[in-house]
Amino acid sequence: MKFIVNSQALYKQLQSISGIITNSNTVPIISCFHFQLEEGRLTVRATDLETTLVVTLDVETASLDGLTQVAIQSKLLLDILKSLDDVPLTFTVDEASFAIELSHTAGKYNLAGMDASVFPAMPQLEETTSVTMPASALVSAINKTVFAASSDEMRLQMTGIFCQLSPEGTTFVATDAHKLVRYKRSDVTADQPADFILPRKPITLVKKILESRSGEVEVVLSYNRTNATVAFENVFIACRLVDGKYPNYEAAIPKENPNKLTIDRVSFLNTLRRVGLFANQSTNQVRLSLSENEIIISAEDLEFSNNAQEKLPCDYTGDKMDIGFNSRFLIEMLSNLDTEHILIEMSQPSRAGIIFPVSDTEETSENILMLVMPVMLAN
Repeated sequence: MKFIVNSQALYKQLQSISGIITNSNTVPIISCFHFQLEEGRLTVRATDLETTLVVTLDVETASLDGLTQVAIQSKLLLDILKSLDDVPLTFTVDEASFAIELSHTAGKYNLAGMDASVFPAMPQLEETTSVTMPASALVSAINKTVFAASSDEMRLQMTGIFCQLSPEGTTFVATDAHKLVRYKRSDVTADQPADFILPRKPITLVKKILESRSGEVEVVLSYNRTNATVAFENVFIACRLVDGKYPNYEAAIPKENPNKLTIDRVSFLNTLRRVGLFANQSTNQVRLSLSENEIIISAEDLEFSNNAQEKLPCDYTGDKMDIGFNSRFLIEMLSNLDTEHILIEMSQPSRAGIIFPVSDTEETSENILMLVMPVMLAN
């Protein structure tokens, strides 16, 4: 087995899928890349047993000699490629021992390969349904929701992104019980209603790969009861869905919120960053004191005698109110919005606040709702 490939082209592709690889003492083969060669085409696979990432790229095939696949230690190969200049690199694999020789005009490297026949097989999905969407829509959905997903493995269903597909549109939801994001797209539709939970790790890797691409691409999301795949250009990702029923998130969204605050997003965000530095490090609590045309943002840490306060102009309609929030949660939410102004709707200090972006345009294909639970204020 012998082929020639551009070193930096290969490095870029391998780096994009390497995030799924884990070092395993029980299954050492999954710390490798699986290389499979067909005439003029190299397919590279990486897996953690739950998720499989695949990339393909063109190579110059010199010889197959009966051997078409080999497993190569991922870390060593990436380290070699990272330090190489942009050069043609020749891979020569011994059919009997799986020993690998890498060579170019100025150097040669020998490393041990492994029998690729014991590498986990590619998952085969049956009876799938597919939906096609622009990459920008999927990246936006992930960016605006994934930060709100839980990291608590005891509540496994809340560690992923909940997807609801229908002929009317698609909804992506993430929550950790303290904050919640509901992101809707009217321009991404499915023929039949379906819902499932995408795991956080693979969907984050999908986002990173898509963000590294230039130009818009079409993404095909396919799914059945237990698995999902994402395919675009030369990339294919297959993952096992999170098992279980997602919480009834709609029940957590207050319907009557008469107190409404409209404020400049960037000014509010920067103020929270400054004032939040003075908050108690365990609660990150900031107090919002709301009155007509003015908001006072304050924080204090009694243990260290630190406190801060700032005023901002705003448009507020409703009763005067003091309400507390975790500044870190508010900063995460505002950082993942991009409109000039935001609207926060509230009912009372003990109930959740709901954040909406205020768009300058009437027509938009996306609808975003962010919910944040309050922090009880001390008297």
